[in-house]
Amino acid sequence: MFEFEFTNLAKEQLRDLKHNKGLTKRYKAVLSALAKLQNNPKHPSLNTHLYESLRGLNGEKIFEAYAENNTPVAYRIFFHYGPDKKFITIYSIQPHP
Repeated sequence: MFEFEFTNLAKEQLRDLKHNKGLTKRYKAVLSALAKLQNNPKHPSLNTHLYESLRGLNGEKIFEAYAENNTPVAYRIFFHYGPDKKFITIYSIQPHP
């Protein structure tokens, strides 16, 4: 099981999702995806894969996990492993770019 660290951007994005009543369904989907990510980053429903066009602040490889799929403007979670073995840093939570 991993522990999470959130960038300031990801904290803000999650807070905005939580407080936007029109995005309640999406917020719940993100929370569900985060729970799966914490337990198993390779969970099949997350469709986790390397996101080639982005790097972390220290050059880390960024991965993309699906919070939603087959829906317009589906939310994604961008993350990297670290800073230590048991940590995942949530880099960004946003609609599919």
